Amino acid sequence: MKVTIVGAGAVGASCAEYIAIKNFASEIVLLDIKEGYAEGKAMDLMQTASLNGFDTTLTGTTGDYSKTANSDIAVITSGIPRKPGMTREELIGINAGIVRSVATSLIEHSPNVILIVVSNPMDTMTYLTHKITDLPRHRIIGMGGALDSARFKFRLAEALGAPISDVDGMVIGGHSDKGMVPLKRHATRNSVKVSEFLSEDRLQQVVEDTKVGGATLTKLLGTSAWYAPGAAVSGLVQAIACDQKKMFPCSTYLEGEFGLSDICIGVPVILGRNGIEKIVEIELDDAESAKLQESAEGVTKTNGLLQL
Repeated sequence: MKVTIVGAGAVGASCAEYIAIKNFASEIVLLDIKEGYAEGKAMDLMQTASLNGFDTTLTGTTGDYSKTANSDIAVITSGIPRKPGMTREELIGINAGIVRSVATSLIEHSPNVILIVVSNPMDTMTYLTHKITDLPRHRIIGMGGALDSARFKFRLAEALGAPISDVDGMVIGGHSDKGMVPLKRHATRNSVKVSEFLSEDRLQQVVEDTKVGGATLTKLLGTSAWYAPGAAVSGLVQAIACDQKKMFPCSTYLEGEFGLSDICIGVPVILGRNGIEKIVEIELDDAESAKLQESAEGVTKTNGLLQL
């Protein structure tokens, strides 16, 4: 199993570290445009191999896509990070050009690759990747929902005063502060609905804290987060590489599912060796459906800024 990660910054390096530590990939290639940067990150990570007990080989390259040839999975993290006060949508002009170049270069050397898009605005970059490539929709995956759901579960556990292993919850919709749809009605603590433990006001606060989870960290850190995004990507990569058939909310191209078409947005999917093996159309109530539709309208508006 060969995995390529384009962009060796904080998110890309965290992806590589978590994937390597899980020890399911034989090879990870880090690629960056900054001279020597990916090579240095790969060497640094390789020097942890004996300490962390993994046998994955990591190599780095400065812009040489031939080194990524025959990758099974490729992760696109490249693009400028979000700065304080900047929305994900404001990144579109610069990052669209980057993602277009990266995706076409990856496919040129790995025609059977499965792509995982992390670059923001993530739903729009995933949509762009669909429009500029000939890949089937099951081989193009946007990461956002997996990260947003992890943040939702963190906030739920915090509110409940419970271990996070007790908590389950999911976020669908667009990967943006306004577009997220945390499914509070479906959230559980050990199969018991969290509404049995939390007041409606407290639960709504959890929802609001989840929706600004990325912005909160950007304000604190001065740049985008990297540990949780890296862990989210590694979970998706492992589910595909190990054919786990695990369910994650991911941004995927819809063709009528949930009443939406010609859009990439976060919905529950089953991930396995072929990428997205099934879109799971869970039942939404009227309020949830309305919020998903509103989120889709926002994503579509951002998509309209693309130069296709």
